Amino acid sequence: MTRAMLRAALVAVVVSMAATGDAANDKPGEGQDLTSPVPGNPFAFIPPQCYTRTRTDGEVHNPCYTCHVRSTAPNYVNDGDLQTLYDFPDPALQNRWTNMFVDRRPAISAMSDAAIMEYVRFDNYHDGEGKSELAARLRRPPAGWDINGDGVWSGFVPDIAFNFDSEGYDVTPDGERTGWRAYGYIPLPGSFLPANGSADDVMIRLPAAFREREDGATDWSVYGVNLAIVEALIKRADVPIPPTDEAALGVDLDRDGKLGTATRIAYAFDPRNGITMSYVGKARLDLEAGRLHLAAGLFPEGTEFSHSLRYLDVSKDGIVGPAPRLKELRYARKLGWRTYSSLLDQAMNDLREEHDNPDEPEAFAGDVESGIATGTGWRYQGFIEDAAGSLRPQTYEESLTCAGCHAGTGRPTDTIFSYPRKVDAPANGWFHWGADYRLGDLPDPKRPDGAGRYATYLERNHGSDEFRANREAIDRFFPGGKSDEAAIEALATHIGAMTDPSPRRAIDLNKAYRLIVEEQSFDKGRNATIAPMDDIIWRKVKPGTATGIEQPAD
Repeated sequence: MTRAMLRAALVAVVVSMAATGDAANDKPGEGQDLTSPVPGNPFAFIPPQCYTRTRTDGEVHNPCYTCHVRSTAPNYVNDGDLQTLYDFPDPALQNRWTNMFVDRRPAISAMSDAAIMEYVRFDNYHDGEGKSELAARLRRPPAGWDINGDGVWSGFVPDIAFNFDSEGYDVTPDGERTGWRAYGYIPLPGSFLPANGSADDVMIRLPAAFREREDGATDWSVYGVNLAIVEALIKRADVPIPPTDEAALGVDLDRDGKLGTATRIAYAFDPRNGITMSYVGKARLDLEAGRLHLAAGLFPEGTEFSHSLRYLDVSKDGIVGPAPRLKELRYARKLGWRTYSSLLDQAMNDLREEHDNPDEPEAFAGDVESGIATGTGWRYQGFIEDAAGSLRPQTYEESLTCAGCHAGTGRPTDTIFSYPRKVDAPANGWFHWGADYRLGDLPDPKRPDGAGRYATYLERNHGSDEFRANREAIDRFFPGGKSDEAAIEALATHIGAMTDPSPRRAIDLNKAYRLIVEEQSFDKGRNATIAPMDDIIWRKVKPGTATGIEQPAD
């Protein structure tokens, strides 16, 4: 992987079955051949955000620092310099995300508000028994999904019930916990905010050993402690936990020198001086036996994440939140352990590859069934809507978009963005978004310098998204082109003014994305854009173009 590339039912509008590529098939999308390993855009891992114009009307904007920063080991991408230069391989200077230049306003106006809201309120994940319809289809994959023709789906089969209890645990219709646990987190500012198109949620699942006592019996309190230990290692900080009997676990969790009652996981990791941490339960035994590993900034092998992107619903009282319909279901699994030294060696190899083959696209290993291998021990896979709104596997090219951000930038921790940004409160952060827990009700998290992270983004970028296309946010925080300090300061207690769109904008964003789904034009960009962006995104970048950002920011 080169460094340059690393940086880098209810459908109200009738959709022709021919749009799915199989007019005779009564399962929309199953006639599509998704198995091609040759991407039309071999640089699809460079997202549209990287083509934004950072200089407009004599003013310099910096949305780049959200991803490209001086990294913390064992993330060795260390790409803060990309804030200052459009450092693309020559073939990627041409922006292939042409959906960003489409004027969708006439089609949006022609689409009924009632029709789109009926569409987004339909649950396209569950069947009539509350189980995953997609999982049932994958058990006998259509020929166009089965890359080796063996009749078996070799990738992730969704087993999430999307039914969460009071502790954030996912529960099946039979009342069994699946091991998935939802958590609240503060998204990176920019395109992932609901105000810019999609609501989302994230769940984590650790391997079975983390859910078991030393005798092998399932124990959810053990699992909760292990999740907190992993959180402490990822955040490199202490993490609060419910009062826990350390003697029963045999581990001094709060590192006070005795086995008492702990209310926090104390972070400490300095192996050169003999300072490390431990899991609890069966995971502790597996750690001691070398079957599992532990290090600051790294998840244990076998860790899984699932991430749903959803349309936006609007309640009767005008509150915008996640809709039942999924746009995408994304999945990541850590297949093996990589040490600090092996990750550093790979980063050095990437630099050598960039020098030797600066304009060659990275040949990420993977396919439609297995997803994309990042080269860092992780594999990413996704499912996305077909033309009629049912979920289908992403193509190899569609999955490339995951690899660039997760494995090719300096911001994430062990390729993951969300868990380092998990909140501690309410409910210790273990909840699924809903009426009781709303993203907009959370406070702006603080940077090390004490400033709010969202407030800092507004100060540096002068808008709430990378493209500065959200006029609602610009008018709210920069009326007349000047900062409204009171509006920005109010984010300290509630970030809703930045995260939540108006009902009108939410409905229009739903329509814009639905049009892309009907076209199945994800290879041209999947951002929910309303108006063309010729004046704020480059169609083609000249070699050596500077961004105007003189000093990289953290």
